[in-house]
Amino acid sequence: MAKYFGKIGYGVSETTKPGKSVPKITEREYYGDILQFRRRWENGEHLNDNLNVDNKISIVADPFAYENFHAIRYVWWMGTKWKVISAEVQYPRLILTIGGVFK
Repeated sequence: MAKYFGKIGYGVSETTKPGKSVPKITEREYYGDILQFRRRWENGEHLNDNLNVDNKISIVADPFAYENFHAIRYVWWMGTKWKVISAEVQYPRLILTIGGVFK
């Protein structure tokens, strides 16, 4: 099983003034394991096909991760931001499934 260390981006709301909040990306670093490692090409509307990965990353979660697992937007992995398509709570870990490149 491969090991993981990297940043995870959360889209949390920040209140700028009463009644107004703005989405803000907060990054935090985590350790974990790569549970599943596969890729696939999808035909897209463009000249080149889209690369998608169906990888699962298990991270050792802290209290912030548990409170904000619904706000996880992306995972830094292999030098690229990958979109998180699902997050599963399995205490003391979070299992993140990643898909295409985060834009």
